[in-house]
Amino acid sequence: MELRHLRYFEALAKTLSFTKAADSVHVTQSTLSHQIRQLEEELGQPLFDRIGKRVSMTEAGETLLLKISPALRQVDAAIHAIRDAGASVSGEVRVGTTQSFNIRLVPKCVAECLTRYPSVRVVVEELPALQIIDRLHAGSLDLGISYRPDVAHDLWFEQLYTEEMRLVVGLEHPMAHRRRVRMTELHGVRIALFSRQFSTRQLIDDCFQAAGAEPLVIAEFNSIGAMLEVARHTDVAAIVGASADTGDPGLRFLPLEDPTPLRTPGLLWRRGIPRPVSVKYFASMIRRGVGKGL
Repeated sequence: MELRHLRYFEALAKTLSFTKAADSVHVTQSTLSHQIRQLEEELGQPLFDRIGKRVSMTEAGETLLLKISPALRQVDAAIHAIRDAGASVSGEVRVGTTQSFNIRLVPKCVAECLTRYPSVRVVVEELPALQIIDRLHAGSLDLGISYRPDVAHDLWFEQLYTEEMRLVVGLEHPMAHRRRVRMTELHGVRIALFSRQFSTRQLIDDCFQAAGAEPLVIAEFNSIGAMLEVARHTDVAAIVGASADTGDPGLRFLPLEDPTPLRTPGLLWRRGIPRPVSVKYFASMIRRGVGKGL
């Protein structure tokens, strides 16, 4: 039994005319008749008596109409509420995001938001994780898209997924043919890393220490794009999040292991602060974007 069966039944019950009922639900009379017959077969008893051109309801039909009419009105109200809510969404969404998410995820979600809710204004700032926390505390950001903070804080964190860090090398790098690389194998290897203002750098340093490896850090950057370009054109490797892999044919993204550096991306916002509808809708788009693999 599907919703359309009940809508067709209600239309016929109100008009007691196949012609008028078919017109009201915008289907042919034969389609309506077929759908009503399907409903009756599923229920196991007739809902209408058909005597010549005259149509009347059976006792079963009267009972069904009495029970389903309130339910159909609730369905209609829910549909209208969703449509009205979407049409009325407005205001500003202030988002702080780390670089990894500002490559694909955030821009695509902003584009979807502006298309669906043209009255919403989105302000995106690309910031280090610690600055996102500070700005959320200060109230100058509504939503953060970052990694699980290591420091104690009073923010709410909603985990989205777990992300592995990858070793990135150019096609001429000695490790370009590898399928995966152990952290200990990077001992003495020329490498570019995030600068120390990023919490991810501490994560990577801890993994090197656990592996007993000391790479030759010859460059530090605060830009993922810059690290990727250095890896592309030199024999210097880089370590970035797997989300930075856009399928560039000039780069190899290699899994790391023993140990594998892992980050936990998620949404951040202040506890106990009411969130505007526009912020809630944008957060929902981020969740859907992650689910789609953006």
